[in-house]
Amino acid sequence: MNATANKSTPQPQAIKNNLANRTIFFVSDGTGITAEVLGKGLLSQFEGINFRQIRVPFVDNLEKAAECLNRIREVREQSGIRPLVVMTMINPEINALLRQGDALFLDLFEVFIAPLEKELGVRSAHTVGRSHGHAGHEYINRIAAMNFAIAHDDGVSDADLKNADVILVGVSRCGKTPTSLYLSMQFGLRAANYPLIPEDFERDRLPDTVLPFRDKLFGLTIAPEQLHKIRQERRPGSNYAALDTCRQEVASAERMMRREGIEWFDMTSKSIEEIAVQIIQAINKKE
Repeated sequence: MNATANKSTPQPQAIKNNLANRTIFFVSDGTGITAEVLGKGLLSQFEGINFRQIRVPFVDNLEKAAECLNRIREVREQSGIRPLVVMTMINPEINALLRQGDALFLDLFEVFIAPLEKELGVRSAHTVGRSHGHAGHEYINRIAAMNFAIAHDDGVSDADLKNADVILVGVSRCGKTPTSLYLSMQFGLRAANYPLIPEDFERDRLPDTVLPFRDKLFGLTIAPEQLHKIRQERRPGSNYAALDTCRQEVASAERMMRREGIEWFDMTSKSIEEIAVQIIQAINKKE
């Protein structure tokens, strides 16, 4: 076999090594958030594969579609393996152009809209951004919820906590911020979060600021070993990241939450999406 063939044709071992690394595109004529959320839900069912995720939003004309197609083709050529493409695409011409790439295409509108049209006996609007226009009030509420979450992130502000739908507490770096933002973005919940700090551990008590809102209060926890790894990336070699510190803080936090009767959720082996759903279920039980 000549050198040119070796260079241009992916060898079996190279392909085998790439099987654990796949590229997935989230392509949309809108923000791409819907494609990404649903796509990640599908990916969560497949362990042992490292997915390189690329979101390509606002592909709303043929020129942008051609650029996206080139990116898909480049990945196919460089890796020797078909990429995955999860998309929400209304325009049939753009859809057809993208499908010229050698990839596995999962069109979420095609999967869900067509069966709904058949079942309901009504033709869908096939309009870009229809969900925002149809649910304008809900969209505005989500934007307001996100602003609330950002303003009340990491204990920055205790103003208007009475207006919070949920308040999360837990040790530093256990996942409070991304969970709060996810709750606000996906469910329109006004979420605040407070980190437990050394002063709280010394007093062996949850922050006085949040205790009046027990009915909205939930805790997050994490395995000390996992927390140690996360903190090491942030402050390697520090006392903050030391395994003993992580063990002491997690144990103290759980003890405080148990004493106050605060329900908590373990982030160690669950995704933010899973934890968010559990929090929603816990909120509904209280209502």
